[in-house]
Amino acid sequence: MKTCKINISANGLAVLTRRYLLKDKLGHVIETPTQLFVRVAQFIAKTDRNYGADDNQVEKTAQEFFDIMANLEFLPNSPTLMNAGRPLGQLSACFVLPVGDSMEEIFDSVKHAALIHKSGGGTGFSFSRLRPRNSIVASTSGVASGPVSFMKAFNATTETVRQGGTRRGANMAILRVDHPDIMEFIACKDNTNEMTNFNISVGITDDFMEALKSDSEYPLFNPHTGRTHQIDNHEVTLRARSVFDSIVEHAWQTGEPGVVFLDRMNQHNPTYPDETIEATNPCGEQPLPPYDSCNLGSINLSQFVLDPLPEDFTLSDPSAGINWEHLASVVQVAVHFLDNVIDQNQYPIEQIEKQTLKNRRIGLGIMGWADLLAKMGLPYNSPEAQELGGQVMAYISTQARNHSSELAKTRGEFPNWANSVFGRDKIAMRNATVTTIAPTGTISIIAGCSSGIEPYYAIAYERNVLDGTRLTELNPLFKKIARKEEFYSDELVATVATKRSLTDVEGIPDSVKAVFLTAADISHEDHIRMQAQFQKHCDSSVSKTINFPESAPREDVAHAFTLAYELGCKGVTVYRDNSRPHQVLSTGTATSKAHDKLIRVEKRPNILQGMTEKIRTGYGNLYVTVNVRDGLPFEVFAHIGKSGYTTMADTEAICRLISLALRSHVPVEVIIRQLRGIGGSSQTFSGGSKIFSIPDAIAQILDRHFGSGKSTDSRNINSDDICPECSGAMIFSSGCFSCPSCGYSNC
Repeated sequence: MKTCKINISANGLAVLTRRYLLKDKLGHVIETPTQLFVRVAQFIAKTDRNYGADDNQVEKTAQEFFDIMANLEFLPNSPTLMNAGRPLGQLSACFVLPVGDSMEEIFDSVKHAALIHKSGGGTGFSFSRLRPRNSIVASTSGVASGPVSFMKAFNATTETVRQGGTRRGANMAILRVDHPDIMEFIACKDNTNEMTNFNISVGITDDFMEALKSDSEYPLFNPHTGRTHQIDNHEVTLRARSVFDSIVEHAWQTGEPGVVFLDRMNQHNPTYPDETIEATNPCGEQPLPPYDSCNLGSINLSQFVLDPLPEDFTLSDPSAGINWEHLASVVQVAVHFLDNVIDQNQYPIEQIEKQTLKNRRIGLGIMGWADLLAKMGLPYNSPEAQELGGQVMAYISTQARNHSSELAKTRGEFPNWANSVFGRDKIAMRNATVTTIAPTGTISIIAGCSSGIEPYYAIAYERNVLDGTRLTELNPLFKKIARKEEFYSDELVATVATKRSLTDVEGIPDSVKAVFLTAADISHEDHIRMQAQFQKHCDSSVSKTINFPESAPREDVAHAFTLAYELGCKGVTVYRDNSRPHQVLSTGTATSKAHDKLIRVEKRPNILQGMTEKIRTGYGNLYVTVNVRDGLPFEVFAHIGKSGYTTMADTEAICRLISLALRSHVPVEVIIRQLRGIGGSSQTFSGGSKIFSIPDAIAQILDRHFGSGKSTDSRNINSDDICPECSGAMIFSSGCFSCPSCGYSNC
């Protein structure tokens, strides 16, 4: 195979090294980025042999796959990059599992979710089939505990299972707005330290929106009886406005729940009514029927801007600045790639394999949208940018469908074709769906571009380097313009790094500020309008966050929900700055309102009582002493024997920092979450549990004795805002917290 130099940024290389490149048993990297793309390309190209291709044709396909990845024009979702050509072999990112109304069905789904998370995927569930709280259970003469209580079982399982051996999985929970327990569901994440492995969305129906419009009541539906919900033989109804106001209030307070428009999803579901969509994947961009999955990939639009821009380019008609012919060729190769993934995939359970092969859904999306606009000098919130977004997505959708249709002529239609809109219209199609717009958090870092269709979150970020110092990383397009127009300076960079917006930064021309807008500069209406433009031409859905300033009134959140419905979106995720406790912005600006409380360190009394536990680690026996005060852990000491001075020193340092955190009122659950699963070169088993490292061993002891909510200190910290891998600041985008410094995501 002919290879080439891959132009990956230092940050992209760090992400590849940490998460994707092959390592030996000692954790040493044994693969280069070029070798990774070769591995993926050759493995995915093998599928062509199933359809009559010879060795030369397979090699040609592999070369095409390699080229679009190596040129950073297209990248598949993370599981494909990680697992293609490796023993695990699970290549899909998103799954939806059914949750039936029996104990057997519920815990079958718990088991299946654990297997999916172990293989590197995320899961979505509709809990709408579960009978409401306090319903009679005939088999036990007891009463049902309701959907929210069972969500906690799913959450606990996810907390336990490490996704692909490296991180916890992510879930989406959806409950229909006409379920009797809807009010409890809306409020189930008010405590942001609970349900930490779930995003939640309310499944909105057209009937509900009509009731909201007419300010009337609507009936609730009992999934167990199959009839409207009744109490004492009286039909139970709710006022739509009251329910909607509750959704708005909680979304304004915490960012959740989001909403998904179920009827619209099914109206545009090509296999409806044969299959009904009830849920989506964790970030909301992939609606799926039960047991279905989808593998995703994204085209980096920043690579398709003509440089220099042609003479006929104008801001009023920016389409002349795009290399449409090259974009079409990459779309075709990407569709071929994603269709091959379906055949090469090793599915976590049999039901998913059967359903996936039945519909052969793929999700080709985009990233680098903000970069494309910046290269053209087009403001994100301009009507021209919104119109161009629709034009670009329409073109990609047309090219993708055309190539899927061509594949159907040589490979056959998807097996469920006869029950689809394509079968009814006699249109050959290889894949039931072809387009999905995903968040692309990690793969956009590898590609060196902006995420999905999101605007820039900030123009500069801080990131960690190996010696523990932090460096400011400036947007390369902004840096290029700043140098060209001669307003670049180190002082300017330092100032920009502390700002979410360039609006108030002196020394930057207004024309540049107008182009380098951030999420904080854009109104919720313009966020929604951009999402709607892309949704018009997207088979599945669009992952995007509607950002609000902290000062935004509740009425703005309400307007975002109704506007999204009116403009044809399939779902909405909102986020108001600092709506989660103690948010830390990635621009280096701490915004914790409880800062003074957090830095108060309690003095140590002369006498404390505690306990000591021995645990076996890969470095020898570790003796951990935990002293308590008022029933809470107050300090930790540990001694590791015969391990060398460096290990002893590291262990002492860890314990000193844990003790400092405990004496500063950091909840023990937060410390446990930060330490659990940290990997080391010498791993072992002790007491039936795998011990990944000395920090992990200490965390397991803390969890055994003080975890599971036993720390009741009222001064809470939301650790979602601090990256557990590099301790950088997280941002909230497309329904997930992610780290722009190292690529970590909690989805």
